[in-house]
Amino acid sequence: MSSVAVTPPEAARWAARAGFPLPADRHAGVAATANHIQSVVAVLRELDFGETPPAPAYRAEQEMHDAAV
Repeated sequence: MSSVAVTPPEAARWAARAGFPLPADRHAGVAATANHIQSVVAVLRELDFGETPPAPAYRAEQEMHDAAV
C-alpha cells in the first residue's frame, strides 16, 4: 500500500477538522510527524506474523519459567 505524503496545509486542515486548530508555525512539524507515523505503519503492515496468536491469547500465568542459561 503506498501513501501520499501529508502536506503542511493538509495537516492544518485535518487538525482543524478534528477541533485542534494549529498555529501556522506548527503545520510543517505536524505534517512531518504524520509522514513519519505513516512510514512506520507501512513497515509494520509488511510484517508476516504467521501463526502468532493475538495478544489477548497470551496468559502470563501459564508461562514456563526456566533458569537455564
